[in-house]
Amino acid sequence: MKKRTKKNTKQKSFFFEDYAESQIVPDVTKNSKLAKVSINRASFLFIIFFSLILIFSIKIIYLSLFNQENYFPKKNNKYFINERRDIVDRNGIILARNIDIYSAGIRPKLVKDKKKMLLDLRLIFPKIDTITITKKLNNDKFFYIKKRLTEDEKTRLWLLGNKAIEFEKKQFRIYPQKNLLSHLLGQTDDDSNGISGVEKFFDQELKNKDLASEPLVLSIDSNLQYLIRKELIEAQSDFKQIGSAAILMNIDNGEILSLVSLPDYDLNKRFSISDDIYTNKITKGVYELGSVFKTFTVAAGLETKVVNSDTVFKNLKSKILCAGREISEHDKLPKNLTVEQILVQSSNIGSVRIAQKIGEEKYKNFLNLLKLFQQADFDFEEIGTPLPFKWGKCKLATASFGHGVTTTPLQLTRAYAVLGNGGYEIQPKILLEQKNFFTEKKQIISSETSRTINSILRKVVANKEGTANFANVEGYEVGGKTGSALKSIDGVYSKKKINTFVSLFPTSKPKYVFLVILDEPKPAPNYVYKFPSGYNHTGEKRNTSGWNTVVVAGKIIKKIGPILAINNLQASKNF
Repeated sequence: MKKRTKKNTKQKSFFFEDYAESQIVPDVTKNSKLAKVSINRASFLFIIFFSLILIFSIKIIYLSLFNQENYFPKKNNKYFINERRDIVDRNGIILARNIDIYSAGIRPKLVKDKKKMLLDLRLIFPKIDTITITKKLNNDKFFYIKKRLTEDEKTRLWLLGNKAIEFEKKQFRIYPQKNLLSHLLGQTDDDSNGISGVEKFFDQELKNKDLASEPLVLSIDSNLQYLIRKELIEAQSDFKQIGSAAILMNIDNGEILSLVSLPDYDLNKRFSISDDIYTNKITKGVYELGSVFKTFTVAAGLETKVVNSDTVFKNLKSKILCAGREISEHDKLPKNLTVEQILVQSSNIGSVRIAQKIGEEKYKNFLNLLKLFQQADFDFEEIGTPLPFKWGKCKLATASFGHGVTTTPLQLTRAYAVLGNGGYEIQPKILLEQKNFFTEKKQIISSETSRTINSILRKVVANKEGTANFANVEGYEVGGKTGSALKSIDGVYSKKKINTFVSLFPTSKPKYVFLVILDEPKPAPNYVYKFPSGYNHTGEKRNTSGWNTVVVAGKIIKKIGPILAINNLQASKNF
């Protein structure tokens, strides 16, 4: 034992066991300093080694969690910034946004172990087609494993650390609200260029990298949009319309708060859109809209001072002939009617008599003043142009009640806004108006005419003989006008209808104009009609605006009214 001890004390070593053994022998002093040096060196090396491992581990974790794109072995390692700005509604709700998406592919030449590669892929993608992948692995051509990887798939592929796997990064436009604003927002192509709607009209603004962090703010309120769209969809079960549309506009500044056109589509699933099915009915649809034009006839009579609201037209016939064609009333009406009653009870013959009293030139000038027959000036690509209209004696008569004249619902809404807001020129807009932005208003119709029209439109809804009783929502002072028109298909009138209701509220001081259209609604004899008086009615087979479109509009106003009231209260406090 002593011999072994002496031998060990003479031995120079950097092993911890030798150092420990030397500590057991107390009489050893000669090599104690060397032993201390040995342990110090070992400790130093251990600390260095451990530190290197720690630094490397931290770097790996950081790369995997925060900076993967700079570590990926990919074809294009270009750093991407937002190629397109966000689009949000007036409340900041995201409507469109660019996100980074990753695709992964394999270069078979770099695969060292094909069986292991296949096994790894099956663990990450359980539904992968192993036969197809095996064939591609045996080929030298690069192929994609999957485009649009999930975050989990991307991370798991990267952690394989296989140089044969390459990643590509690209920006993709997503629409979180899906169908909600499809006709308004439009779409982008694979190269992030706008191809329709707001995306196309504001394409350059959305690509402006200097404003990349600032979203494009629309005037749209997504909450209102949701409620209106929901009611229009639910109405299909009652009235079986093939399509419908609605627009809600602020009559003071022209801001559009909601624009719905059905059928619509999911913007995240881009596909070829057929014009006849997916036409934006509000901006691009061109229609004869029927009796909603009677409001313009009465307004023209008031503005030209050939009549007032109390002017009586006597001995009104139930039908008249014009160019061999019959013009008749939709219902049996009194023979003597005031101008107010003509509009409240929607008299065709009475409207003709007012237009004849105004005269063709003055009536035409009034309608042109409202820009009903020209393409709308609007921040949008898909805009319809009203069909040319040739004036004449009979054309004057039919135009007075909305027959034979076409326009877009957008233009009609704008014209009603002018009548409702005191007679001021207004420009529909889709962008949120900047605060403290003031433009001088141009009055094109007298405030007196505006007040009178608002009062009469209120009676169309509130009076028993009016045609829009179902829109008489308590607390909102709704006024409006109905319109039912036959659809022209290939230049020939059919039995199919476009039913419209345009409303202003509150009529004492209008703030909003609201238009609803039902395209080819059907009679609803099993529907329970609930009158504001409390009376219920079933078995109704009539297919006019008052019996379907007004019903839908009334339900919508009841739903959106509280939101608008709260918004107005907040606006007044912030002012």
